Amino acid sequence: MSESTTSNVLPADENESVSVRQWIAIIGGLIGAFMAILDIQITNSSLQNIQGALSATIEESSWVSTSYLVAEMIAIPLSAWLSRALGIRRYLTGTTFIFILASIACSFSWNMTSMTIFRAIQGFSGGALIPLAFSLIVQQLPLSKRAVGMAMFGVTATFAPSIGPTLGGWLTQTLSWQYIFYINIPPAILVIGMIRYGLDDAKPNFSALKDVDWLGIITMALGLGCLEVVLEEGNRKGWDSHFIITLAVISGVSMFFFIVNGLTHRKPLVNLRLFKNLQFAMSCPAYFILGMALLGSIYVLPVYLSQVQGYNALEIGKVLMWMGFPQLLFFPIVPRLVNHIKPKYLVSFGFFMFGVSCFVNTHMDINYSGHQLIISMALRAIGSPFILVPLSLVSLQDITKEQTPDAATISNVVRNLGGAFGIAIIATLITNKTDEHFQRLKSALHATNDGIWFQLQQKAAYFLHSGFDSSTAMTQAKASLFQTMHRDAAIMAYNDVFFIMSAFLIFASVLMLLTKSESSTQ
Repeated sequence: MSESTTSNVLPADENESVSVRQWIAIIGGLIGAFMAILDIQITNSSLQNIQGALSATIEESSWVSTSYLVAEMIAIPLSAWLSRALGIRRYLTGTTFIFILASIACSFSWNMTSMTIFRAIQGFSGGALIPLAFSLIVQQLPLSKRAVGMAMFGVTATFAPSIGPTLGGWLTQTLSWQYIFYINIPPAILVIGMIRYGLDDAKPNFSALKDVDWLGIITMALGLGCLEVVLEEGNRKGWDSHFIITLAVISGVSMFFFIVNGLTHRKPLVNLRLFKNLQFAMSCPAYFILGMALLGSIYVLPVYLSQVQGYNALEIGKVLMWMGFPQLLFFPIVPRLVNHIKPKYLVSFGFFMFGVSCFVNTHMDINYSGHQLIISMALRAIGSPFILVPLSLVSLQDITKEQTPDAATISNVVRNLGGAFGIAIIATLITNKTDEHFQRLKSALHATNDGIWFQLQQKAAYFLHSGFDSSTAMTQAKASLFQTMHRDAAIMAYNDVFFIMSAFLIFASVLMLLTKSESSTQ
């Protein structure tokens, strides 16, 4: 909808006067967004524990994350319309309360079906918290203070997914997996109190519920929901499976009609005409790549550490915290820098540092474990704060306050889609590249290769001395050698993945330099 969804909130005073109530409302919204984003990743370290407790298969346990992401993806575009119809104060209070109930219900799940349903409700209620926090910043703060608000939002968008696996692993190892859901209750209650204190109430606009773009809602829900499932499940079920192909077709057809409807409807669900704004349109690929890099790196590093290095959930969390906590040192600096340096240069620098952090991991071997990863994660922690805050300023440069809710919706959907595509691409690349490198290594196995033949003889001698006969010892030696080769092939695949991620990030860095040369915030 092109109309403002926040007409019932306290307007930002352009004389730079921001009341305490406004700050409390903004901080409450940011806590809610932090909580919702945190819950995307917090279950990753505990999937094995949840799987065992609910007697589920590995494939079934994947829906703990998939159901949350699908529901969240659908909720984000609906948030602008529902907040306008119900009032942002009432809507935020209600959706946060539902988030509390869903979190408690998740902890009491008795099988994977109940967990999937409760996680979907949790994702749908949490999905509204993210774009509304973004809108509150733009609506409540004058331009001179907006960078500070964006820096605070940046903490939620980049710091929360970084510490999610760490916090989830610690809670699971120290207490139990149920506590990854209990932890939502205190901050959610705080959010409700701060929102109700900080925002004025307004009568619900029920006419907005009647005058609604139903075709946009239906095609959006089908398109984004099916697409999310395709990206989450495609690599596990096979990209050529009937289930995945059917959902892909439904998604493609639905998104086509959603776009056509969005460009022609008098009051569309989401104002897609914003893409006519070149500055905003050029920022969307950057948001997409940011999502790919943020969620992609959070996905690939735990998989590498568990698959190759044999780390448990807590050990993985201790490593990943190095990409989270150092960010807190740089976020306070960014609002000051945008007063002196054009935001597009800061964004370009942030993407470049993120790209370098990925490139550092393109030469890994079996000895490359947690300690060696700290350098790359520290580089990422330096770059990330310089991306989201200035990127928000660049993308919203020519966007009016009335258009902000739609812009926030689009940018958040694009970033989430980038994360979904990134994880799907990475999972597929790891599988395919591992097979490719393994076949190449296997083709080098022949009698004339003295090094490999020597390793084989050594392994056979080891098994021979362990009590096996000569034939069985050689068979065991070949199996052991193949296992080592497969491990080396997997490491090569991870190197390829990090190289591709670095290439995308460098592309985003260059793209930002091509945007309009706006002035620094005064």
